[in-house]
Amino acid sequence: MSESAGVQQGSPAIGAAGSAPAAPGAGGTEGSGATVGSARIAAKKAQLRSSPRPKKLEKLGVYSSCKAEGACKCNGWKSQNPPPTPPRTDQLPNSVNLLEPCRSCSHTLGDHVTHLENVSEEEMNRLLGIVLDVEYLYTCVHKEEDADTKQVYFSLFKLLRKCILQMGKPVVEAQESPPFEKPSIEQGVNNFVQYKFSHLPSKERQTIVELAKMFLNQINYWQLETPSQRRQRAPADDAAGYKVNYTRWLCYCNVPQFCDSLPRYETTQIFGRTLLGSVFTVMRKQLLEQARQEKDTLPPEKRTLILTHFPKFLSMLEEEVYSHSSPIWSENFLVGSTGGQIPIHTVISAPPVARPLYYSTSPVSVDPSSCGSVSPARKTASALEPSPGGQKRKPSEPIPHDETKKLRIVGDIPMELINEVMATITDPTSMLGPETSLLSAHSARDEAARLEERRGVIEFHVIGNSLNQKPNKRILMWLVGLQNVFSHQLPRMPKEYITRLVFDPKHKTLSLIKDGRVIGGICFRMFPSQGFTEIVFCAVTSNEQVKGYGTHLMNHLKEYHIKHDILNFLTYADEYAIGYFKKQGFSKDIKVPKAKYLGYIKDYEGATLMGCELNPSIPYTEFSVIIKKQKEIIKKLIERKQAQIRKVYPGLSCFKEGVRQIPIESIPGIQTGWKPLGKGKELKDPDQLYSTLKTILQHVKSHQNAWPFMEPVKKTEAPGYYQVIRFPMDLKTMSERLKSRYYTTRKLFMADMQRIFTNCREYNPPESQYYKCANLLEKVFYTKIKEAGLIEK
Repeated sequence: MSESAGVQQGSPAIGAAGSAPAAPGAGGTEGSGATVGSARIAAKKAQLRSSPRPKKLEKLGVYSSCKAEGACKCNGWKSQNPPPTPPRTDQLPNSVNLLEPCRSCSHTLGDHVTHLENVSEEEMNRLLGIVLDVEYLYTCVHKEEDADTKQVYFSLFKLLRKCILQMGKPVVEAQESPPFEKPSIEQGVNNFVQYKFSHLPSKERQTIVELAKMFLNQINYWQLETPSQRRQRAPADDAAGYKVNYTRWLCYCNVPQFCDSLPRYETTQIFGRTLLGSVFTVMRKQLLEQARQEKDTLPPEKRTLILTHFPKFLSMLEEEVYSHSSPIWSENFLVGSTGGQIPIHTVISAPPVARPLYYSTSPVSVDPSSCGSVSPARKTASALEPSPGGQKRKPSEPIPHDETKKLRIVGDIPMELINEVMATITDPTSMLGPETSLLSAHSARDEAARLEERRGVIEFHVIGNSLNQKPNKRILMWLVGLQNVFSHQLPRMPKEYITRLVFDPKHKTLSLIKDGRVIGGICFRMFPSQGFTEIVFCAVTSNEQVKGYGTHLMNHLKEYHIKHDILNFLTYADEYAIGYFKKQGFSKDIKVPKAKYLGYIKDYEGATLMGCELNPSIPYTEFSVIIKKQKEIIKKLIERKQAQIRKVYPGLSCFKEGVRQIPIESIPGIQTGWKPLGKGKELKDPDQLYSTLKTILQHVKSHQNAWPFMEPVKKTEAPGYYQVIRFPMDLKTMSERLKSRYYTTRKLFMADMQRIFTNCREYNPPESQYYKCANLLEKVFYTKIKEAGLIEK
């Protein structure tokens, strides 16, 4: 049975004064007084719940209606010798007499508590907690000076009083239930971080995430000013709207911190832009003032973060809070389909306890050998491994601002143009055309999975069995689910073998959770001393395949290992899995020395050993989004270039005036799609030119990738070659031409060499060995040309 009390929309609810919650005033953070008050109430409840049962009955009898025959209307037993008002647990009499008569109705205490005779100890303790909350609110009503706030205190007092009488559960009833606005403040700040800082390196982006967590923590424990005080400070603001949100905040967020019999919500999770906009200006001012006052007491590692970065963060956020066109407050803010922002790996959520401004968001460490959480998009049990210190990666260090500025290179695209194009591709209104859908046919394989993770549909957790800790029921259920998925999807693998490895404490599994159940995972064993990890099983349940889950799983696994400084994967793949692993960056070219893994990994008959080397500078879970953004930039730049090429220039009139020759680059329009060959010194001495070209040609011919181009292509080896390639060329022919002094200029020599590479790429497919040799040899050739000074470096 649940009891509810209506709270009039627009009337202020509960603040507190004195020893109650920090009084609603000009706004501010909840200080130590509030924490002490909450601790005092908790101590009283613990003391009362440990009392003998007769004393508990006496306490509950004060708030219980009389059950004596004759329809007595007394709604609470009153002692003949009443204690101070409100009653204090430390002044209750030592002995309790159930036959003591009530001062109001003369019936005994026993007549008031007959309904509690068969009530369990747990239920009685719950009711006693409500009793102390009632007495706490009673104090608040008498100490509160604001009339509207006093009225709501009283309404909550009556709600809890009624719950004791009817043994119900308190429910604050209103026209709307939480959440009151979408997206929430928490989601809006997440969107802001992704919208504004997705381009930063992971280490610098992690700093921004820490600032966002700090900000959300402050909001959750911020004391709002009363509506009457706000009217005096800002009479032009929406007083009615603020009053509604103030009422909700007090009922659902503030008072439940101390009266734990009322359901409690985090401010950042049930309120949105409206409440944030109403408090942001005052809150920003007070936070910065507080930071300046506490700068000498701040930990050294937090001083720069708070005094330098936090003010800039707040200034940028303020623009988005009050901007009518900001996309971060759209419910359809979909990263990847609109602006192509990079989603943050960790969904920011504020800590559950009030902290000072410099509160570290690092969670409590647990034994990493047991299990861990890779994607805490939704917070899970404490048995899940946290990200140490909130850091996503170790190897990369913050780059000083001055060093991030690239040197201007001749031929670079102007930054003004880049900024203009970036503004276009990050503007949702310009990118959402009539044919744009959430996931187009050209979307990355993992885009759907990434969006589902962002919405909380799926979760990723690194879990494992442990011999050192008490088994976690949920972890064990997930491990059983993984064993079932692997057994079903890998029918040729013995079930006993799968079970042994999944539950082996030395092995871990990156699990994919959807709707509370396991739908896939990757089982692996880490060898930190050898510098690699062996992937043992990898599977996604059949009815959840072709959704990008496999790619997103592997990307999370790569991120997890980069965080743990392991940069190599090894696995034995059967004929059905080779294609998947190739798409994930695996190849048969093993980078780990054989001595490192021989004897460590399990050998499988009929399987192919494949390896993958990780790059710690790549954010793998965001990589496809970065590539998509780059493609969009290139596409826009090409469109602009094509618009210039289509421009028609007037004919040349200089020849009519007697001019015989002009530089080709001076012709209007010619530079739009053509650039003259890099300038270099032209060797006028024929012997010097011959000697230089001969040295370069010998270097090229002696290179290991030159073997396909040593002689002319034979018709028997490449049918139809000479129908495709009209002007063949090879290194033997070039040697003969060089010997006959055909190359009178460097340009003739370079043209023949370039023709070799161009012909090869035209005839052979990109995945062929010949194609790859052409690319590698071309790089060698141009390196030698530059070293000889024939073209500029």
